[in-house]
Amino acid sequence: MALPIIAIIGRPNVGKSTLVNRLAGDQTAIVHDEPGVTRDRTYRPAFWNDRDFLVVDTGGLVFNDDTEFLPLIRQQALIALREACAAIFVVDGKTGPTPADEEIAGWLRQQPVPVLLAVNKCESPEQGAMQASEFWELGLGEPYPISAIHGSGTGEILDELLVHIPAVTEVEENNEIKVAIIGRPNVGKSSLLNAFVGEERAIVSPISGTTRDSIDTVIERSGQTYRLIDTAGIRKKKHIDYGTEFFSINRAFKAIRRADVVLLVIDAEDGATEQDQKLAGRIIEEGRACIIVVNKWDAVEKDSYTIYDYEKTLEGRLHFTEWAEIIFVSAVTGQRVEKILELVSKAAEAHKRRVTTSVVNEVLTDAISWHSPPTSRGGRQGKIYYGTQVSTQPPTFALFVNDAQRFNDNYRRYIERQFRKQLGFDGTPIRLFWRSKKVRDAEIGNLNRATRVK
Repeated sequence: MALPIIAIIGRPNVGKSTLVNRLAGDQTAIVHDEPGVTRDRTYRPAFWNDRDFLVVDTGGLVFNDDTEFLPLIRQQALIALREACAAIFVVDGKTGPTPADEEIAGWLRQQPVPVLLAVNKCESPEQGAMQASEFWELGLGEPYPISAIHGSGTGEILDELLVHIPAVTEVEENNEIKVAIIGRPNVGKSSLLNAFVGEERAIVSPISGTTRDSIDTVIERSGQTYRLIDTAGIRKKKHIDYGTEFFSINRAFKAIRRADVVLLVIDAEDGATEQDQKLAGRIIEEGRACIIVVNKWDAVEKDSYTIYDYEKTLEGRLHFTEWAEIIFVSAVTGQRVEKILELVSKAAEAHKRRVTTSVVNEVLTDAISWHSPPTSRGGRQGKIYYGTQVSTQPPTFALFVNDAQRFNDNYRRYIERQFRKQLGFDGTPIRLFWRSKKVRDAEIGNLNRATRVK
């Protein structure tokens, strides 16, 4: 059963994101002293007493200005209200009621959703009630003085909110696959998210930096649940100033870390750039499964050889991700978009696959029979005694050998290729740790000596 949704509404810089962080019990929503930091609607799980719900942060509402993203922000807030079972209208107790607050209040009175009025920035218990009393004139019922930054007063408004939050008794097994959508600015990440969802889930604009928060969206296909995480476009480090973009990119890197599979979105017209190479390196460093999504394929002039030539060039630029599947799509037309989720499921399965020790050693025996380990100039040959899988996500193997230094990079890559070929680890990095027998014997000796000392 889907969790009930509470929408947080208000004009810019009244502390909506701070309140979302307070209710959700984390610091996920970006908080910065700059209007318009939040643009898309972002969902966070929260609970109070015996009720679980989602709290949705929205962009600051401005009705008398249609420049830049403001009409799109209003559209996102309206969608949030349509989904919500209740809303919290946040105002600034320090500034008092403003014409913008009155305009939003008039708009909210026309909506079918119950609205609670939270007067934020009432840090002083003595002055808080007086500050809040000024907002009776908005005609939305009792104003609750709160301090989102300190948490005072939030319990009272949550107690009142419980009346509107239905209890959720059915608990579903969490088998979702977390999918982070990563890429440079303007490669079509938000358009791809909207194509999956079938609605304007995220604001799409040719202006760089439109997406700022990491946006979680849950969808289902053929009984499988996917949590899609849209992220801010990641520019080169030297172009990033401290502020909103800095926090946005940190969110994007955290999204890679918490994902099962990462979609690395590349602009088909630009090809794989140096920044794309760095992002691919970051994905490997975090040990995440990966699908390379070449977007805007509809904008490329093609003949019967184009896709093969493009794929060959791409593999050359991203040779260290040769294990990742490549798919050519158009988020605008929907071409092959649904196919991405099939590849995601396959990569997620490989990412968490565990192989028995007997199977690992069968693969090693077969690989050694076809290509023996290298021999040193002194005639000493490398020997692989046995291997075993030590962890998953990504699949990680320990290979116990006589001397790890006798195995050059070419042979190590050969063994990795055999693991992939025989065990089907497509779409995920795998890690091989080569453990020398002399190192292992030394470790045992140290352990024995430590035991004798005790």
